[in-house]
Order: sequence, then C-alpha cells, then structure tokens
Amino acid sequence: MKGKRFPPYLHFIPKLLLFHLLSLCNFFHRKKRFQICCIGAGYVGGPTMAVIALKCPDIEVAVIDISVPRITAWNSDQLPIYEPGLDDVVKSCRGKNLFFSTDVKKHVSEADIIFVSVNTPTKTRGLGAGKAADLTYWESAARMIADVSKSDKIVVEKSTVPVKTAKAIEKILTHNSKGVKYQILSNPEFLAEGTAIEDLFAPDRVLIGGRETPDGERAIKALKDVYAHWVPEERILCTNLWSAELSKLAANAFLAQRISSVNAMSALCEATGADVAQVSHAVGKDTRIGHKFLNASVGFGGSCFQKDILNLVYICECNGLPEVANYWKQVIKVNDYQKNRFVNKIVSSMFNTVSGKKIAILGFAFKKDTGDTRETPAIDVCKGLLGDKANLSIYDPQVTEEQIQRDLSMNKFDWDHPVHLQPMSPSAVKQVSVVWDAYEAAKGAHGLCILTEWDEFKNLDYKKIYDNMPKPAFVFDGRNVVEPNKLREIGFIVYSIGKPLDSWLKDMPLSHALHSITATDLLVIASNDIIFFGVSDNAIKIKPTKTQEGSKTQTDMASEATN
Repeated sequence: MKGKRFPPYLHFIPKLLLFHLLSLCNFFHRKKRFQICCIGAGYVGGPTMAVIALKCPDIEVAVIDISVPRITAWNSDQLPIYEPGLDDVVKSCRGKNLFFSTDVKKHVSEADIIFVSVNTPTKTRGLGAGKAADLTYWESAARMIADVSKSDKIVVEKSTVPVKTAKAIEKILTHNSKGVKYQILSNPEFLAEGTAIEDLFAPDRVLIGGRETPDGERAIKALKDVYAHWVPEERILCTNLWSAELSKLAANAFLAQRISSVNAMSALCEATGADVAQVSHAVGKDTRIGHKFLNASVGFGGSCFQKDILNLVYICECNGLPEVANYWKQVIKVNDYQKNRFVNKIVSSMFNTVSGKKIAILGFAFKKDTGDTRETPAIDVCKGLLGDKANLSIYDPQVTEEQIQRDLSMNKFDWDHPVHLQPMSPSAVKQVSVVWDAYEAAKGAHGLCILTEWDEFKNLDYKKIYDNMPKPAFVFDGRNVVEPNKLREIGFIVYSIGKPLDSWLKDMPLSHALHSITATDLLVIASNDIIFFGVSDNAIKIKPTKTQEGSKTQTDMASEATN
C-alpha cells in the first residue's frame, strides 16, 4: 500500500544474508586458490618463486626456510642475494601472492605443488666422498613432507640431483604416506647467475620430467599449466624422470667442458704467440660451434659446474663406465691447472716471490652481476698467493668482508652446507684486508689481479693506479677485461690470459719451465736451501740467495730446470 513502511527487520535480513553469502564466497575462493610452496630460499628457490608469483597472480606462492635470518632478509629491503631485476620482482608481489616464511609445516601442508630446492653438497666422507652428492637435506625434506601432508601432493625436484633420486624420494614418501598420494617431477633449473631474472622471463626451455603413467601425466600437466602463463608451449619440454635428471648434469658438464677447452687453448696461445680472443672468435664463427662460453679466463666457478661434473663422474663409475668417468675428470683437471698456472705466473713474474708484497685483488665473486662466491676461482688464487705469504687487499662491489674471510678460511665443500652448519666464527686471515674501493685496494700494491669481469674494472683510471704503485707495476688480468697495450703504454707489465706475452714475461726463466707443470701433479716442497716444484718425472730446482738481511725469501733469477 502507498505510504506503508516495511518493518525494519525486513530491510536488515537481506543485508545479513548478503553478508554471509559474500563471506562464504570469499571463504571458498580462498580455499580453492592454487598454492605452491618452495622449500629452500636460496639462489634458485627465491628468484624462481618470485617470477612465478609475478606471472601467475592467481596462484599463492610461499618460499619457506628454517633459517630465520634468511627469511628476515627476504622480507626486508635488503634481499639476501644480489641479482639484477630481482628486487623489483619481489617488491611487486611480496605480501600479495608471494610470501616468505619459516612456518614450514603450515605451507607444506596447504600446498598443491611443493618445489624442493635444498642443498645437495658433495660428500666429504664415506662412500663416494669427494664426488657423490650428499642427499641428506633432500631426504630430510621428503620425510617432513610425508609427516605433515594430509592431501595429495606434487613434489618437484628443483635442486640438481643424481639420476634416480626421484626413485629414492618416492620410496620415502610412499612408505610414510598415511593414505596420501604423491607424484614426483623433475624440473631442473637452467639459470645463469647475473641473468637469472631474464632467464626466468624468457627461458630457452622449461624441462619437466615425470612418470609415464596417467597420474604422472596429470602431474606433468599441472606444472606445465603453471609455466604456460608466460612460457610458449613449444619451449616446455616433457620427458621421463631419468632424462630430466640427467639432462641437468649433462648441460652443466657440456658448458664446463667448453670453458676448459678454451682455457686449454689459452695456454697454447701463450706458448706460440697466438691471441686466444682471435682464435675463439674464428672458432665461434662456425655455426656448429657458436660463440658462447668461449671466453678464456682464470677458470670456471659457481655452485654447479664442478659439483655436477664430480657427481657425473661418480655415476659413471658406479655404472661401470670408467672411460667415460675419466673423460669428464679431465674437465676438472684443466680448470685446476688454469688456476694454478695463473698463480705460478704471478709469482714467477715478480722475482719468484710475493712474500710480504701487497697484491690487489679486483673481484671475488665467481662472475659479474652476482655476489655469489661459491667455488669462485678467486678462492684458489688467493690461497695460492697467501701460501707464498703475500698480503692481499680485496675489492668486490657485491661481496662482503665477512663472506670473503669465511671463504678463505673454510675447507673445500663446506660452502655448500646451510649457513648454520658452516663454521660459525671463521678465523680471519691476517694477511687479507677487504676494502670498498678499487683505488684503495691498488694503492701501494706491487701487483693487480683482476679475477671478476665487473664492468667498472674496464673504466678505472689506470694511470692514477699506476702512479700509486711501486715499480715495476704488474697487472694480471684473469678475465681479459683490460686492453694490454694501453696499460703497457702507461708503464705496466701486463699478463692477460691467452694473449701474447709481455717481453718481461718472456725473459723470466721460470715462466718457461712452468709450461711442463700440470695442475694435478703440482707439489711444492720447501727446505732451507732448495725449493722443488715436483712434477712426476720433472722438477724445477730453484736455488735461493740470501738478501742483505740474511733472509731467504728472494730467489736467484738464474733458475735451473732439470729432468
């Protein structure tokens, strides 16, 4: 009727129902939202999950780790790793559909897909020590997943693992399943540090390996659908589990092999007067070979190459393939040889001793545009110089003093364990100072070593550096960053990997004798009167002479090579 008013509760009830309906919709929306979590907030897990979150706003992504300091850093303005472009990606998604947390069990329990990106260090003791991968952290993660899961899961191998690891993980999960079904996938990463975000945005390929069963195929499709948000379908490759696991090891072995090949040629170039840059350019013009990974250097580093090749060697040996194992061993041997050869060139050029001399180290990371120092050649070069009692002044724009001191004091392979299992307070190396300016590092230095190809090292004022160094002033370029002839015009004595030798270096008797030394056999035995560099059937004998103060730190330049 006109003018009649409805009771107030009739207006209130529809609003109340609407409120509850909306609440229920939101509840079911949250419950149905696809969830991914990644165990391990390191160089692989962090950037990979950040890009998935950016490209898949409808998916909730959680990166989990038991390290409180690491997760705290991911939630701060100072991320725990440096990678160009990573900061912007994280900040655009963090708190929306990207979360970093130490609540491991909660996120594992809720996730539909669980990526596992934990350390797989090389074993240091027991069966396979020095070669085999240690799967302790992987096994621990698998047992935790089985313990907390209440719904079916897809578990994805993101770490680099030995072939057949998935089979072992399957057994752990199924024997502790409590009725939960698991599908194991292999989805190896092919990221290059320094360009990881670019690689994730536009990958050459995404590789997914799974069981060739109906459930396995469904799991593969589920992960493929995630990547299909931004990766063209033709770049998503699907294989069986074992092919995917082996492909990662094979890819890293092939890349490392190319580096060792060009580094082996660099030694021959120095001996013959050829220029390795020109040789590499000519070889790379062959379309069957290509130009990538043909830059000679002091050696390869990073967390993967050496570890994965050693793992590959062990797998070959376990499968009765010693000839194949020996083939891949040579890649590591040449890399070690290149680092030792570089140290020998420094010492022999500077009157056969660097004892008490300041050597400036420019660059400590294993490559530019990253702060990663794992297996960096700088560690071995620095330790070689420290062994001859040099004083080192180190500068790297992205590596902290704490990290440098830690690297120089740790044992081999310790770096690949979680931080809380590494030496808590590594003893500082007294002969090492870390500075935050290249000019400060070089001030008063007898020699300058370039060990990382940071762009800023190309544009330094080398005349200014030269004027503040004792003479003769040396530059040892382990990355072929500088123009040797321009530096020689300034007055430097320059050694560049694989380049025609400076006349000074040609005249050094020891530098000729050292061509016969191989890195795998190098042994230094010092006595009061003679130093022997013993190499199989060859030895270089150097007779030291006393200085005016009576010390035996300097050696007579008339060295004698004997067989």
